[in-house]
Amino acid sequence: MTERSTARDYDAIVIGAGFSGLAILHHLREIGLRTLVLDAEDGVGGTWHVNRYPGVRTDSEYSYYSYSFSKEVREEWDWTERYPSGAEVLSYLNFVADRLDLRRDIRLNTRVEAARYDEATNTWTVETADGERLTTKYLVSGMGVLAEAVYPAIPGIDDFQGEKYHTARWPREGVDLSGKRVGLIGVGASGIQIVPAVAAQAEEFFVFQRTPNFVVETNNDAVGDDDLAWLRANYDAVYEKAANHPFGVAMEPAEHSALEVSPEERRRIFESKWNEGGFHFANECFNDLATNHEASELASEFIRGKIAEIVTDPATAELLSPRSYSFNGKRVPTGHGYYSAFNQEHVHLVDTASTPITAITANGVRVGDTEYELDVLVFATGFDAMTGTLTKIDIVGRGGRTLRDKWAEDGLKSNLGINANGFPNFFMSLGPQTPYSNLVVPIQLGAQWLQRALAWAEANDVEYFEATPESEDWWREETERAGRGTVMYSEGKKAKAWFLGENVPGKPEEFQVYMGGGQVYQRYCRELEESGYAALLHRAAEPTSADAA
Repeated sequence: MTERSTARDYDAIVIGAGFSGLAILHHLREIGLRTLVLDAEDGVGGTWHVNRYPGVRTDSEYSYYSYSFSKEVREEWDWTERYPSGAEVLSYLNFVADRLDLRRDIRLNTRVEAARYDEATNTWTVETADGERLTTKYLVSGMGVLAEAVYPAIPGIDDFQGEKYHTARWPREGVDLSGKRVGLIGVGASGIQIVPAVAAQAEEFFVFQRTPNFVVETNNDAVGDDDLAWLRANYDAVYEKAANHPFGVAMEPAEHSALEVSPEERRRIFESKWNEGGFHFANECFNDLATNHEASELASEFIRGKIAEIVTDPATAELLSPRSYSFNGKRVPTGHGYYSAFNQEHVHLVDTASTPITAITANGVRVGDTEYELDVLVFATGFDAMTGTLTKIDIVGRGGRTLRDKWAEDGLKSNLGINANGFPNFFMSLGPQTPYSNLVVPIQLGAQWLQRALAWAEANDVEYFEATPESEDWWREETERAGRGTVMYSEGKKAKAWFLGENVPGKPEEFQVYMGGGQVYQRYCRELEESGYAALLHRAAEPTSADAA
């Protein structure tokens, strides 16, 4: 360390104590960096600490929704479900924090309000809500991509006199919904998970749907001792397969187009992967379901057929069947009894596409001229994804310019979603323009990339890493190119996907995620590393004779 760096409070400060923050802390401590993690919540876990709504669970299987870097954690932690519940994931992250002795470098109940870069000292000053100021050379965001909750812009939203909750801020003590009339606004991934759970409790349940989803239903088998023994014997191979998969899952990439097989063979493959459940349908059927509109529509028609088989009322089945976009036009959610929940007499699907919600009233929700009286109103209206947490606080770089202003004025720009021009030694885990993926895989790979990069910087007298404007322009162009090659981007037949920021009023339509495949993204990261970080590198100036004197 240079004399100037030891005068700082820390070598690295990480914001966020979820999957990203824990992995980064562990890896930066391994190379001797004095690292502190700050989190506004009162416990570790990030998204899994605050998302406690009924039915919350992973939509990736346990075998690759976990870290692979710690042999101790791999050998000692026992998963119990194929798709772990939110409570189980949170227990896992707490186990990791304890087993790897991470808590001594984590400060909870500490909300970061601003971070400011000082060019003269090459130092970041982090300002907390209680007025403390902490200095560091490296600043890392581990704040997550799905953390900044969004509420709908509906008139009267503050007028409702009953109980009101957002899935992202569910009370820790839980909510008793028995005997109550419950309304749900929002049927994205969270809404799809909460529907069967609320249906099992509420006396009357009204689901207000504007845009239906293509839900890939699945089952949640128990994980037995034999399953865990096999995983521990094959963990490295499982993780390598996930790391090399476009979506970060330990699955076999599909080899054929949906258009090059017979209708009978296509039906057989669709049926097989539908029965296997979850993302197996999205990832293992055919290789063009996300890039070819005709292939995507074949998958769409298959799922619409499944909805008609499961849902007994034809009118309800039709409302649940997307027609305005095709499969993969939005982020594909998994379901655990979602469609069958609508067969229960007390569960009512309210179409707000043909007749929009006009107001939230003191007593409930008004759709057109019809008022639905409610005791509880639940918002599952998603997040200001990818950028929301980064623009909510003041991250102030060169010349006093905030990251918020940079992206508002110049468009969304970064180098590989890792860092941005104008913000030296600032890094992002799962920053905007990182891959559409099972997130734990790029989190771990990103933490290990950062470990190697900062170890190299410390060993080679690098003053700071900062993305060049050229690297940002290249990555923005590549992100847009990859995104526009998918069915998610289709003029005239397009869903309001959060991948393009379309779920947030006023947010520019830009691809928030990289759609070119996780394995392609990792290749670009390796190439940057092999180049000696050429697109980021700024070495310390050679001392002058005056400095020496």
